[in-house]
Amino acid sequence: MEHLYPAAPLAVVPQVTCPQAKRETIDPKTCSPKEYLETFIFPVLLPGMASLLHQAKKEKCFERKRTKFIACDFLTEWLYNQNPKRIGETFTEFFSIPFVEEWLKLHPRPAIPLSLLLTESAAALCIQSFWRAYLVRCDPEIQELRKWQKKLREDKHIRQRVKIFWAKQEQKVKCKMEDEEEAAAKTPQP
Repeated sequence: MEHLYPAAPLAVVPQVTCPQAKRETIDPKTCSPKEYLETFIFPVLLPGMASLLHQAKKEKCFERKRTKFIACDFLTEWLYNQNPKRIGETFTEFFSIPFVEEWLKLHPRPAIPLSLLLTESAAALCIQSFWRAYLVRCDPEIQELRKWQKKLREDKHIRQRVKIFWAKQEQKVKCKMEDEEEAAAKTPQP
């Protein structure tokens, strides 16, 4: 049995960005890994991670085991749209990002299960409708009606009749097509 404990409230830490002067004085090719991370990576990545957490909370990721929210996709989309080289360009959705499109052509994803795509109210409606249908099918009068219909189908050979009907229809269409082909062959071409 799982025990869930309430999470401690997160302390709000003001966003501190690295000064621009420091970025200019550090050479990204010769600096230490720590300086590189603090100067070039964290100022971009940390706001993205904060945005990711806010979106995960909106998607109720902290309340459920499974959700349709994919954190890596969100972060990729956020970083792509926040890229300083793209200033002034319109927002691009994850599946419209060029390198994502190329990757997914070579590595297609499996479909997301319907259970993750439905809202809670839509899922409840589906479950209720299936349950009501089950209860109706269990009703003795309905069982009797279904048995009667099955016996009627077997007695009248409905399936054979349907097959014969469609065979005749196909034969008629085939004859008409052959007649049209012969007529087209006989008419002189200009």
